[in-house]
Amino acid sequence: MTDLTAPSDSRAKRNVLVLVAAQAILGAQMPMIFTVAGLAGQSLAPNACWATLPISAAVIGSMLTATPISAFMQKYGRRAGFAIGALGGGIGGALGAYALSTANFALFVIAALFTGIYMSAQGFYRFAAADTASEAYRPKAISLVMAGGLLSAVIGPQLVKLTAESMVIPFLGTYLAIIALNAAGVFLFTLLDIPRPRAPVPGAATGRSRAELIRTPAIAVAMICATVSYALMNLVMTSSPLAVVGCGFTKGNAADVVTAHVLAMYAPSFFTGHLIARFGAERIVATGLVILAGAGAVAIAGVELENFFLALILLGLGWNFGFIGATTMLTAAQATEEKGRLQGLNDLVVFGGVTLASFSSGGLMNCSGGSVQDGWQAVNFAMLPFLVLAGGALIWLALRPKELR
Repeated sequence: MTDLTAPSDSRAKRNVLVLVAAQAILGAQMPMIFTVAGLAGQSLAPNACWATLPISAAVIGSMLTATPISAFMQKYGRRAGFAIGALGGGIGGALGAYALSTANFALFVIAALFTGIYMSAQGFYRFAAADTASEAYRPKAISLVMAGGLLSAVIGPQLVKLTAESMVIPFLGTYLAIIALNAAGVFLFTLLDIPRPRAPVPGAATGRSRAELIRTPAIAVAMICATVSYALMNLVMTSSPLAVVGCGFTKGNAADVVTAHVLAMYAPSFFTGHLIARFGAERIVATGLVILAGAGAVAIAGVELENFFLALILLGLGWNFGFIGATTMLTAAQATEEKGRLQGLNDLVVFGGVTLASFSSGGLMNCSGGSVQDGWQAVNFAMLPFLVLAGGALIWLALRPKELR
């Protein structure tokens, strides 16, 4: 058995601790935004079908900045890239607060675009965890950093409860708290010990092109599964606060459902790495897809509060297995000189899918059928074809000879 406490991983463990803290502090803003942005958007938007547009805008911002931030980190290092992300999150919080105070929906959407800069940078925490880790420690490092979101799952929604109605203007206090989180969290990145990438040496290997990378079967399937896992999670989670409140429950209930969901997203990360090491990333991804299907089935079965809780818990667990498993598949298939290129390409594709899911979520929820229940069912039925796509891709990869993967 490989010794996971080998001295060679001491630097990686320090970096994991810093990244876990960043997930907990700065990461708390994401469940806060996903809890309140749709509700705030519903009150500001000229049409209810646009209620989740601010959440979609955040994902668009993440998609558009994934490749530039990856290239920036490849040149200037992780610390600089993560600081840029925190700056974007702080600007998004400030613009969001001003938009709420002036009832300006267009500005509220622009604020969400800046939040997407932070969202994009946060997506690279998992890759940063792998940068200094040995091959044996890498799955655990990725999982532990993702587990940092467990604290954000508690901190974020609880801050929503404290701040949502703390001022005359609903949710203004929430966005002021988001500014404070980014300001406090940015100092953590000075503690990271990840070497700045070396400048390319003329004549050195540059690795595969983007076209060659995306044609590599293992990489293509990893990207498909990561995209489907993240997009479907976003599709359902974006609509869930609207569905909970629309079915007669309180904003506090909606925050509690989001808390349970985000806990389920990150709590399994304490053992996901061990499961991947034992059973293989592909099997864990497949398990995640099955759990996501179960989440849809529970949501379709009823709109009682317990249905919302169970469906969103399963949704978080399925995302955890699917996304961490796919990330592990991706890091195993890359060469060192390809990291910046591949990781930026991967997150561009992933958040492109998440963007489509966010746009679809609001339309399906608010403009399908004549009731909240009809919209909620439409959201969950929409998961099926994409689960079939990802499952089929995994089966196709499993049937290929190892040398052709």
